[in-house]
Amino acid sequence: MAKVLTPRSENYSQWYNDLVVKADLAENSAVRGCMVIKPYGYAIWERMQAVLDKMFKDTGHQNAYFPLFIPKSFFSKEASHIEGFAKECAVVTHYRLKNAPDGSGVIVDPDAKLEEELIVRPTSETIIWHTYKGWIQSYRDLPILVNQWANVVRWEMRTRLFLRTTEFLWQEGHTAHATAAEAIEETNKMLGVYAEFAENFLALPVIKGAKTANERFAGAEETLCIEAMMQDGKALQAGTSHFLGQNFAKAFDVKFTNKEGKLDLVWATSWGVSTRLMGALVMAHSDDDGLVLPPKLAPIQVVIVPIYKNDEQLNAISEVANRIMADLKQKNISVKYDSRDTHKPGWKFAEYELKGVPVRISIGPRDLENQSVEVARRDTKEKSVIQLTDLSLKIEHLLDHIQANIYEKALNFRESKTVNADTMEDMLRILDTDGGFVRAHWDGTSETEQKIKEETKATIRCIPLNNKPEAGKCIYSGKPSKERVLFARAY
Repeated sequence: MAKVLTPRSENYSQWYNDLVVKADLAENSAVRGCMVIKPYGYAIWERMQAVLDKMFKDTGHQNAYFPLFIPKSFFSKEASHIEGFAKECAVVTHYRLKNAPDGSGVIVDPDAKLEEELIVRPTSETIIWHTYKGWIQSYRDLPILVNQWANVVRWEMRTRLFLRTTEFLWQEGHTAHATAAEAIEETNKMLGVYAEFAENFLALPVIKGAKTANERFAGAEETLCIEAMMQDGKALQAGTSHFLGQNFAKAFDVKFTNKEGKLDLVWATSWGVSTRLMGALVMAHSDDDGLVLPPKLAPIQVVIVPIYKNDEQLNAISEVANRIMADLKQKNISVKYDSRDTHKPGWKFAEYELKGVPVRISIGPRDLENQSVEVARRDTKEKSVIQLTDLSLKIEHLLDHIQANIYEKALNFRESKTVNADTMEDMLRILDTDGGFVRAHWDGTSETEQKIKEETKATIRCIPLNNKPEAGKCIYSGKPSKERVLFARAY
């Protein structure tokens, strides 16, 4: 297989686009700004879904589903929410088509206009809190811990597969609580779930932090996030968890009788991650030869490729390969035996390298004689010979080592790209040369934050939750600052 990817050093953006398409993850659709997620890409997303879904259920959450269409009037009830999403909304105005009188095709029937326009869901707070009003009367009805797996639409002018598309897949949690303390605890708990998933499964080190007022989710009292570093020195927001206070309860009049017999407004949270995590997976770990997938999320963890000259050799190899597959499957390791006679072994090696399969096993006639196989790992390209008697146990351990190594490599990279800056000149120099996270003082005002963004194209990614107090002067205004915050240019 010929090299099909633009080198990262030559054009990182084109490398990413090439890889997503060539590795069969996704492609652009006939609808501008939307994507087709192909079976291999969707298999990775399914692995993510399965892990997250279990984590949600282990923390007491249940899945539900709410309508795709939301009455326009619902968005009018929470002012900051509609202000945040108004420019991204797709609007349904009619409910019927008809044949054009001139026979040219179909047209929208002007007589089929909706009494009230419907918004294609950009997020579900409004429809859900309208629904919760009917579910909640007493403190005995709380908490409500609901998650929804769904698609959403946010109209985008500049799109990129997985990272920013008009329609994307995600999950959105929406919970209701009797007290502010319970809701805040939920907000922090779910941020912890996201961080654990990112680090233990995506092999992606993340920084947990709080967004500034400028960067908060529309309608939230506080937004917490996990931020990750990509190989080009840009940050990527990998998940958010929002404390919504009583804003949506006020907007939709969701009240309950508390233990003291008094009426009170419900406290809310929402939290979500999306198929943007697929983009993070590609950009954080992959190389010029293709994907590098963490074993815990790889649809195929091990591929077996036979090397043979005739049917007799293939039959003997297949017998051994089937035994290996049975042993690996007993350990819940996903394995594929590629005995296609339409492609040569070298072509298959390149294909599975491109697709990021963590471990490749090669078996030829000489290997059968020696009762061994050649094992190649995708992350380091290292090869070794392993005896058949030890194979399944060693593969199991090897997959663990690969998972850990991918994480350590990403962590070391992030640490090397995290630096302090004490002047605007230093910040610009760092951002223009290597990129990365810049730790700098900020005076806490939205005005200064906006000025820095305009001059550097960098935003405050978060105020890290583990920040240590450090007196200093704002990088822009020179006013006093009590801590450094994290700046970066971002996706």
